[in-house]
Amino acid sequence: MSGTWQPGWTLTRLGGLAVTETLIDAVDASGDDDADREAVQRERAEMREFIKGLSADDIKSGNWFTKLSAQAMSSYTDKADWQYFQERYEGVPADAIVDQRIKMAARYAALEGGLSAGAYSAAVVATLGSLGGASPATVPAAVATVMVDVAFITRLQLRLAYDISVLYRVPLDLSDPDDMWKLIRVAFTIKSGEVVREGVVKAVPVMMRPLIKRFYSGAVLSAAKGLPFVGKFLLQRNVIKIGIPVVGVPLAVVLNRYTTLLAGRHAQAVFRNEARVVEIAEGLSERSRHPQLMLWVAWLVITANQKIADDEALLMRHLVRLVRDRHQVVDERLARLVDIDPAEVWRQVDAEPGDLSDLVDVADRVATVAGAVTAREKAVISELRDRCRRA
Repeated sequence: MSGTWQPGWTLTRLGGLAVTETLIDAVDASGDDDADREAVQRERAEMREFIKGLSADDIKSGNWFTKLSAQAMSSYTDKADWQYFQERYEGVPADAIVDQRIKMAARYAALEGGLSAGAYSAAVVATLGSLGGASPATVPAAVATVMVDVAFITRLQLRLAYDISVLYRVPLDLSDPDDMWKLIRVAFTIKSGEVVREGVVKAVPVMMRPLIKRFYSGAVLSAAKGLPFVGKFLLQRNVIKIGIPVVGVPLAVVLNRYTTLLAGRHAQAVFRNEARVVEIAEGLSERSRHPQLMLWVAWLVITANQKIADDEALLMRHLVRLVRDRHQVVDERLARLVDIDPAEVWRQVDAEPGDLSDLVDVADRVATVAGAVTAREKAVISELRDRCRRA
């Protein structure tokens, strides 16, 4: 299905999707209280002011996203730090806080979708399609209607992902292009529909899943394209919300709610996993009596399969950092290494006197960080255990 809305689309065009009162209940379950509605209206007003400062060329080129991301995160990162969440949720485990913030963001997204949906029409889409003929200095009112919705949800999901990274103590330096891209990729689930494959789509009612999968279909984005391309991508993907009725519930309400819920669960899965790996690295570094040799053993286990998983690379990066910071050990020889020679590692192990059980513990934990232990990893660990016993 194309990302551009076409008049005459019906539910049958969306894969025969059937929607019942259950969906309406699910949309309203979080409660449309006045305080939430007022908060959403205030943020919509901010977004209207932001859109007023854009030109038609900004929207057409996707440069609106470059400007929005700077506006959304510049002051927010100063406020939403670990201390802020500690004061607000003192003593509450990170998982519980993350869960509540995801639900709150999904509720705000649904409320905003309801406020935007009433203004959506085929005329809006027609105006959006003819944007290229508009004056570069002006944004048609119909396009502004679409952009307020898209910008609101974009900022909401960007900040939600950042909150989750802070809560799991995964530091992101948004002045670093790599960290900024990581946040964008996580916030908008734009890695080949990864959000659907992760299984978090189970959080969506069964009748909504075909539509959600359509929304994420073809969601591939290249880092080389830059921020303006992200803007084009997000606008195209969100246009599906316009003008398709879902048994009296505007599609913007449904998609805003569930895509924000999925974006939050995706961010939780990514940053919680990274926090898990960091926690393992910290524990191994703290307990190690042989920090330099620990790095060689860890790398030998990681390379046993001749294929390095992302979690293994992440663990090694943090182990090196922690050994440097805590033990003041920097192994330049390991850093320059291309192919590790097991015989060299065994020579180092054999030359080390005393209790080497901490190295076996390192090998065991490293082998499981990316999943089940393989036969090659087991062979390395077995050899290490025998040598440590002899020592």
